Amino acid sequence: MKNFTTIEGGVTAAKGFKACGVEAGIKYQNRRDLSMVVADQPATIAAVYTTNKVAAAPVQIDRERTVSGKAQAVVINSGCANACTGETGLKNAREMARLAGEALGIDETLVLVCSTGVIGVNLPMERIASGVKLAAGALSPTGGNDAAHAIMTTDTVDKQTAVTLEIDNKRVCIGGMCKGSGMIEPNMATMLGFVTTDAAVDAKALDQALRVAANKSFNRVVVDGDMSTNDTVMVFASGVAGNVTLNEKHPQWQDFVDALTTVCIELGKKMVMDGEGATKFVTVRVKGALTDSDAQKAARAISKSALVKTSWFGLDPNWGRVIAATGYSGAQVDDQKAQIYYGDICAYDQGRVADKGLLKAMQDVMRNRAFDVTVNLNLGSGEDTVYTCDFSYDYVKINAEYTT
Repeated sequence: MKNFTTIEGGVTAAKGFKACGVEAGIKYQNRRDLSMVVADQPATIAAVYTTNKVAAAPVQIDRERTVSGKAQAVVINSGCANACTGETGLKNAREMARLAGEALGIDETLVLVCSTGVIGVNLPMERIASGVKLAAGALSPTGGNDAAHAIMTTDTVDKQTAVTLEIDNKRVCIGGMCKGSGMIEPNMATMLGFVTTDAAVDAKALDQALRVAANKSFNRVVVDGDMSTNDTVMVFASGVAGNVTLNEKHPQWQDFVDALTTVCIELGKKMVMDGEGATKFVTVRVKGALTDSDAQKAARAISKSALVKTSWFGLDPNWGRVIAATGYSGAQVDDQKAQIYYGDICAYDQGRVADKGLLKAMQDVMRNRAFDVTVNLNLGSGEDTVYTCDFSYDYVKINAEYTT
């Protein structure tokens, strides 16, 4: 049963946090490109990072610092990824944290850093330094909206959400923001995500909750099948709500995990809806697989297939591309048992194919901004869901001109 309510707000919906977004001139002029999220006091922290073996300097620094389970601030820049920048990149990431710690008057080891933008470019440290000072003076308990705008790169809209629930008869909020619209593939993608909560949560338990939430959300979104070097999702818990510290033994632990998962799913969906050049939001469901693992393989293969995604853009009910992707996914498949649905329209039914009338009905389904594609393998009880989008002409244009 849903035990929480969706509310307005992002990272400053929860008590005990301030945020801001300012213009530092890192890459662009006349747009916000540097954000800060700061807890009033050192907070409990949990984070998950890219699975790409090429990890950006900020990821390397943050991995070291979040082991402690405590952090107080994160400073984020857009316009430059600080990835593949060697020792200079690591030095600049540490300097970025030092500058923020100095400006905020807190221990620099409690400051985390994140960057997003073009790979292979060094941070413009003079602009970072001035931007950090500007941001420290602009922090506000209502600054979440500005912060969400400042982390955007090719995003066309900001991505924020928040929920509230009662734990130990105390009002608890969980809010977040993220960025990402390209280089998005399951198991973390070109995304930065920041979630705050005013709940009191044990550090190890918060880490476990985030991993559950990320697996059901950020690890289940696909735009183009590419994986970034900078992917990071962080959760800060201030504890000022006054509840008994949450862990797996707390009677309302699952309520908290469910609410956190919902926030992450909503943020993940917003990334797909804003996929580079995307015109369709598609939920790919695979059920009846031999195992959950097989269902995940099939769902991912369908969601990443360029042929499938271009057919969605062109309103071409080419279900053959769906069954082909399922077949090469590595999952156990018997095409004579499988069924494929676009919405409620059965395109392929255990060897029987849709007639012209049903194909037209499938096209009508595809005209919607959002629709479902369901594959039933009829081999077992395994199931999985992936959120994805189409490939349009604009996707090619955006990525053909990304650095120029």
